Amino acid sequence: MKVALDAMGGDIYPAPQVDGAVSALAEYPDLEVVLVGDRERIEAELKRHPAHPKDRLTVHHASEIITMTDGAVEGVRKKKDSSLNRAVELVKDGKADAVVSAGHTGALVACSQLRLRTLPGIDRPGIATVMPTEKAHFLLIDAGANPDPEPSHLVGYAVMGSIYSREVLGCPRPRVGLISIGSEAGKGNEFTRETYKLLEEANIDFAGNIEGHALFRDPVEVVVCDGFVGNIVLKTSESLAKAIFSWLKAELQSTIWRSLGAWLAKGAFLAIRKKTNTDEYGGMPLLGVNGIVIKAHGNSNAKAIKNALRVARESVRQQVNRRIIAEMSRHHESHQAAPSPAPSSP
Repeated sequence: MKVALDAMGGDIYPAPQVDGAVSALAEYPDLEVVLVGDRERIEAELKRHPAHPKDRLTVHHASEIITMTDGAVEGVRKKKDSSLNRAVELVKDGKADAVVSAGHTGALVACSQLRLRTLPGIDRPGIATVMPTEKAHFLLIDAGANPDPEPSHLVGYAVMGSIYSREVLGCPRPRVGLISIGSEAGKGNEFTRETYKLLEEANIDFAGNIEGHALFRDPVEVVVCDGFVGNIVLKTSESLAKAIFSWLKAELQSTIWRSLGAWLAKGAFLAIRKKTNTDEYGGMPLLGVNGIVIKAHGNSNAKAIKNALRVARESVRQQVNRRIIAEMSRHHESHQAAPSPAPSSP
């Protein structure tokens, strides 16, 4: 199994990408990684890992970098030899099974749609991200790929999210909820009300609307929304988790007695920190494109890159895209076969 890694994507590069790739290769013997980017800079970092498996770690040179200040589509079209473009092209050409990038989210989405196209039955791809809860986790989709979708696009998100939750995350019967401002079917704006009707008819386990306060308290396994709302939920949650730990640290260090109590509860604090640490989850799959595409956080360190490669590996092994195509085909066939409603009496 071969994964193309955008070695020049993210806030810092290429050191975390190189370190993460070497760690992933040590843990997964069936994995091969192609580091895509500036050959000279990548090979300079590889000198710190003289024992890396040279037969499973190669470099594919790319002379350009799409930065965070570049326009998404403009960057993809103008910087043909960018590390992101070349990494996605390796998947398109069948020379890699998946691509991982911590770079520009919009550019990755645009490049994936332009180069790989969407899967049959899918009109718009969606970014899925795993969010922790008290006892388990849920999958949020879309987390930012498509801020202005149609209601029908969220049906695709629900189907794709259900498959990913079942096949990769191990939830035997994932329930799907729609983010809204009330649990009743009639609550929300015109977009959510129309989406609700379509999700009721879809071949999924639809649990209805889910409000923001229930996301982490009593969630379903898959939560769908438009990319605008999803990205706000994701970034607000991550920021709040960091803020709470910062507040706790300040309060627990304010007196010697609190510091002693914190020392006694150190194991509990570390467990919660691990659960809320984005590095543990690694990457977010862009579901719906004709290839496995994983988006890692822009500030990913080596551990996050290693886990993003793990996510790519799991997605390839579970044949997620093949299952999405089959399920979307069944969905469209069932709706085409459904009888038209009888005309009302005069």
